Formats: sequence, structure tokens, C-alpha cells
Amino acid sequence: MHLTFDAVLISAFLAGVKRSTGLTPSLSKISNKDLRHLLSSYLEMGEYAFDFAVVFLGRSDSFERKR
Repeated sequence: MHLTFDAVLISAFLAGVKRSTGLTPSLSKISNKDLRHLLSSYLEMGEYAFDFAVVFLGRSDSFERKR
């Protein structure tokens, strides 16, 4: 359970980096098609987790949006 949470946290962090800077891991350099697909799915899961956190925190009274 702990490792799963860590994996989701790292993936969400990478999604945040992608959103704020445009930098993302270069999956095209991975020659194994199955591993490339697995990592792509892993990064998509991080995008979902990041989106969920943004919506959840955006609805909270403890956070405010500053632009």
C-alpha cells in the first residue's frame, strides 16, 4: 500500500511538472513497446490524480485560487 501511494505521488508530481513547465519524460527513447505503454499509462494515472487533487482542493474552504 505504501509503495502504491509513493508511485501515485511521484506520477502526480510529474504531471504537475508537465503542466507548469511542459517537461515530460521522453518515452520515445524506450525501445520496448510494452514498457513504453506501461509508462505512458503510469503517467496518465498521475494526470488523473493531479486533476482530482486540483478539483478536491479547489472545492475546499482551506484553499483559494490566486492567479
